[in-house]
Amino acid sequence: MTSFYAQLPRRPHKKLPRSVTPVIDANSEARFTAPPLDLSFKHIGTLTMDLSEWAEEPRNNSKSLRKTDEGKYACVSLKLNNNLIQDWNGFEGFVTSLISDAQELTWLDLSFNYLVNVDDVILKFPNLKILYLHGNGVEDLKEVEKLACLPKLMSLTLHGNPVDSERGYRHYVLTKIPQLRALDFSRVTKAERETAQTMVNFLGYGKKKEKKRRRPKTF
Repeated sequence: MTSFYAQLPRRPHKKLPRSVTPVIDANSEARFTAPPLDLSFKHIGTLTMDLSEWAEEPRNNSKSLRKTDEGKYACVSLKLNNNLIQDWNGFEGFVTSLISDAQELTWLDLSFNYLVNVDDVILKFPNLKILYLHGNGVEDLKEVEKLACLPKLMSLTLHGNPVDSERGYRHYVLTKIPQLRALDFSRVTKAERETAQTMVNFLGYGKKKEKKRRRPKTF
């Protein structure tokens, strides 16, 4: 199974300029939270697995992560990047079985997987501030609208998805998720906020196409 997924093509990742650094990242969060639970590069292809039989250890030193009496990790950050995840099936159960207080999840990294949509299950974690989804396969900009219901979301990445090639992509995202302070590791400026809605209106997003009326047939 691993060898099959390893052969799946990935969309080329756009390299960021060297001068660009994340405005909000895990390091800034780490000043007041526990270290993240790092399950990146673990060849995880499904989130519906039986974790009681899963012998994988986190990439970071497990001694730095505190466990509760229930055997769950006491942290609010989770790294699942660079795996083989294709859908969100089992996501909520996966997170709640690993993290002691999953409702307090603050930072989630799902970059470089094979996700093609944004599932409503993400709304089960209303305290998310940082969400990395870059390097996936999301094609429909409408999927982004779901994230507007995350009131504390400050930093989002979507570059490296097909949606980032859509005309007016950045303005559209900022219009739908006005609480963002950073998008694709780039700070959201005051000028962008002021012009975003104007640009979206100009490009015609959200306008319904008028259907041509057919002439009745005459005999």
